[in-house]
Amino acid sequence: MTTKKTLSHLDWLEAEAIHILREVAGQCSNPVLLFSGGKDSLCIVRLAEKAFRPGRFPFPLMHIDTGHNYKEVLGFRDRRVKDMGERLIVRSLEDSMERGTIVLKHPDEPRNKHQSVTLLEAIEEHGFDCCIGGARRDEEKARAKERIMSFRDEFGQWDPKNQRPELWNLYNARSHKGENIRAFPISNWTEMDVWQYIERENLELPSIYYSHERDVIIRNGDIIPANVKLANGEVINKPKDGEEIVKKQVRFRTVGDITCTAPVYSDADTTSKIVIETATTTITERGATRLDDQTSEASMELRKKEGYF
Repeated sequence: MTTKKTLSHLDWLEAEAIHILREVAGQCSNPVLLFSGGKDSLCIVRLAEKAFRPGRFPFPLMHIDTGHNYKEVLGFRDRRVKDMGERLIVRSLEDSMERGTIVLKHPDEPRNKHQSVTLLEAIEEHGFDCCIGGARRDEEKARAKERIMSFRDEFGQWDPKNQRPELWNLYNARSHKGENIRAFPISNWTEMDVWQYIERENLELPSIYYSHERDVIIRNGDIIPANVKLANGEVINKPKDGEEIVKKQVRFRTVGDITCTAPVYSDADTTSKIVIETATTTITERGATRLDDQTSEASMELRKKEGYF
């Protein structure tokens, strides 16, 4: 007599995500997986390994680099890709700035919202018909409007009123030339699910996700990483007149452009401790850690309508 295995909550989420990845591979002719080295995209890479190994992924990986990313994350990204033996495409906002397709209002302007331009240029350059991303519905109210297979028109624009029904886990990734699909395999996951999966799978992460001592500036109640050195040697987030640099024990819940990604106070230096911390926090993941989400001009919904992830 055989014993029927009872699937856990994570088992169900994993199975759904693997199914979505295989649907993308089966329906799309030229997909790409967006990979930054952050925790959500690392989960998707793990899911892709379970979906397609021992063969290689049926798509390359791609990172849209703002030029203001943390060195620890970029170094981890490159090591992980090398270990997997997969292909990584990197496209930089600074290349778009040189072409004049991105113009900053001032040198210190956060660059996250400008990633749409470089992403759309990369999609056109390579002819990608689907971009696989790590967005989750619990992140932000505009994300909650997304479908698993999010349709984008020939201009890369997202219209929440022009999306396809997804009944009984039936996904439609068909698109005409110039149109694009954004696929979100972990859309139904929460931040807690991600950390529990990281713990279960024993996934390695960039060190900045864990508690560490860092030079910061307290500015208008926000924790700003101070004097951050970029890969090219440039130093950004310098203190303004009257500001003091202090050392605090912090970690990052989400990682993006340095100028708009704030850490949180934390002593959680292991994945298990982060799971406990996540269960007790009353602050949303992006609410207090993505400074650019706190302005109406850079709202997520507006950026998504312009082609953002």
